[in-house]
Amino acid sequence: MASGKLQQLTIVGYKDKNFSSKVGAYTAMLNPESYSQSFNVSYNEEQGQGTPDASIKYEKSGPSTTNFELLFDATGVVNTSRTDLVSEISKLKKVAYDYNGSIHSPNYLKLIWGKAMVYKCRLTSMKVNYTLFRPDGTPLRAKVTVDFKEYRTPSAALDKNSPDMTHLKTVVAGDLLPTLVYDVYQSDDHLLDVAEYNKLDSLLQLSCGSKIYFPPLDK
Repeated sequence: MASGKLQQLTIVGYKDKNFSSKVGAYTAMLNPESYSQSFNVSYNEEQGQGTPDASIKYEKSGPSTTNFELLFDATGVVNTSRTDLVSEISKLKKVAYDYNGSIHSPNYLKLIWGKAMVYKCRLTSMKVNYTLFRPDGTPLRAKVTVDFKEYRTPSAALDKNSPDMTHLKTVVAGDLLPTLVYDVYQSDDHLLDVAEYNKLDSLLQLSCGSKIYFPPLDK
């Protein structure tokens, strides 16, 4: 509840990674009873030859994940104007799951639930469990489990680590190109761009002491 008014969870679809071009939205019939969020941090635990203990080197903080269960009820008890369960599931899929030909992928999403949640993400899985049927087999109720992964828009920071500046890093033992790219841009999207810019023959093997340049992002 917010200001005495029930706020329904809404899933909004966008066709661009800046979340400026809205293409549709789906409002939940019933709010989820709960939702879970997970966070992960990756470390490099490789042990140097001849050393007694392994050092733990921070690699990256991965995008968070959010999951919850939505209840669909087309019996007319919840909403007399929303009694077509197949149509309701299709509307959710159109926003969150279906392939958008203009961007060659499903939509970018925002989960919005009052002031407590504004979550930029992509759908990673969706499972529909039908639980009640008419005598002719038409489904009336379903539980839909959905999983989302946070989408981080590359943005410029106001310091020397901003991806809007050209960076130079010297490779040390244990460095991986995907990790270095993510550290600079907060995204894996530019891995191939960096490899091409530096004329690298391999994405997996970097020579210790070599220099890797990270060009500014295109505006």
